[in-house]
Amino acid sequence: MSKTDIQIAREAKMKPINEVLEKINVPDDAASFSPMGRHIAKINFEYLEKLEDKKNGKLILVTAITPTPAGEGKTTVSVGLSDGINKIGKKSIVCLREPSLGPSFGMKGGAAGGGYAQVVPMEQINLHFTGDFHAITSAHNLLSALIDNHIYWGNKLNIDDKKIVWKRVMDMNDRALRAININTKGVAKDFPREDGFDITVASEVMAIFCLSNNLKDLEKRIGNITIAYNKNNEPVYAKDLNAQGPMTVLLKEAIRPNVTQTLENNPAIIHGGPFANIAHGCNSVIATKAALKLSDYVVTEAGFGADLGAEKFMNIKCRKANLKPSCVVLVATVRALKMHGGVEKENLKKENMEALKKGLVNLERHINNVKKFGVEAIVAINHFVMDTENEIKFLKEYCEKIGIKVSKCTHWADGGEGTKELASHVVEICENSNSQNFKFLYEEKDKLWNKIEKIAKEIYKASKITAENNVKEQLETFEKNGYGNLPVCIAKTQYSFSVDPKLKGAPSDHEIPIREVRLSSGAEFVVVVCGSIMTMPGLPRVPAANSIKLNEKGEIEGLF
Repeated sequence: MSKTDIQIAREAKMKPINEVLEKINVPDDAASFSPMGRHIAKINFEYLEKLEDKKNGKLILVTAITPTPAGEGKTTVSVGLSDGINKIGKKSIVCLREPSLGPSFGMKGGAAGGGYAQVVPMEQINLHFTGDFHAITSAHNLLSALIDNHIYWGNKLNIDDKKIVWKRVMDMNDRALRAININTKGVAKDFPREDGFDITVASEVMAIFCLSNNLKDLEKRIGNITIAYNKNNEPVYAKDLNAQGPMTVLLKEAIRPNVTQTLENNPAIIHGGPFANIAHGCNSVIATKAALKLSDYVVTEAGFGADLGAEKFMNIKCRKANLKPSCVVLVATVRALKMHGGVEKENLKKENMEALKKGLVNLERHINNVKKFGVEAIVAINHFVMDTENEIKFLKEYCEKIGIKVSKCTHWADGGEGTKELASHVVEICENSNSQNFKFLYEEKDKLWNKIEKIAKEIYKASKITAENNVKEQLETFEKNGYGNLPVCIAKTQYSFSVDPKLKGAPSDHEIPIREVRLSSGAEFVVVVCGSIMTMPGLPRVPAANSIKLNEKGEIEGLF
């Protein structure tokens, strides 16, 4: 019987964090980092400021084909690839998002990798970690409290309580809180209104946290959050309530990047984690930039498939942070390709060459999309034990035939040893890449409608986008108010290029209906909601929480 992820993690021979930091030449002193226990540290800004003139390493993005509900293993590949790069004698850091408690106790489980390609200490990372998410939750809800308090004490800003756009948040899947009524009893009963909760990773504070360059930038962006509209339909900002100061105070320690290690004792920076649908789904800019100064190769990931994750990584994160990736690793699995070839979930473990062949259109679409950004892609086949030799051979031959480098990766079973070939290919691509080739899909000066249309037609291969007049008017209002130059963040299902999750493969000539648009004036992007998107997920019929407990030794069981 194979060991579970948590058993493997528990048997890890972790090194003290100062020894891990020594690998990337971080001095063992109080000015450089603050230990958060024996195996976790936060890097200090004072030290990072000293690295500003240092040359950047190469940035590698790990993304994926359109996933199955279980995901295709981007985090596992990211960890395995970074270990593999270190294994071939180069200096690499993996940069990941922090896991949310929602998935940890829900359906997907944690996000610390798996098998022998994990970041540790796994239990802490998947649970409270360094408290960053709790700090973000507290900062967000402080703003919520300040809004209702302002209204209670006379509403000097003339806020229209029907046009408050700032909800509350918590880091847990709880569908019962999606829509609530507040101020129904007690001293505030004269100010009843409808409200609701989103999950913490969907908070604009989280997106701001991950796009800010420093504390000053963080405070400015927080002040620019649109919280409501007044009776004259004019925007009201967080800075109108002087909220940016106390909210930044709550985030003062959280904004420093967290350093842990992989099972092979290589450094891992894990920081931030915005929702990959209504936000950009990448770890913090501060963490990525720190890693680029501290190593030669930085491996990072973006949420969901390349149509959502890579597109936002390029058009939002890279644009805002002035980053240029040298290589894109596209994770593909045999099971997902067979799903795109029409196989039902329960039959994915059986060999089916016809379905695999049919599902390749999905991989091909993602490869072509990556090329539109001027970056070379390589395919990483995330190997599962049920994959047959015929299937792997066929997939490799297909990639070679279309001129794309491909590697079978066995990191789950073999750690960094299982990604050495991939690592060698990635390093070769990085060294031969030309950053001048990198380009965005659209220009800042383009109209918001045209930016949405460009993504829909170029990336999703839709024939058109549609919207009600009120949505078009809202976009025009955003432009009139000075937000026309912002990038757009498309929120739609991750399970299809279309808005229909059942439409697998590579659908074309479909319609993308825009349900609503939301301004994230602090994070500086416009969210475009297409189809049905939940910002507060619910738990499945049998949540992972049912199996999580402490055993007789006081150890955690059931976490994955």
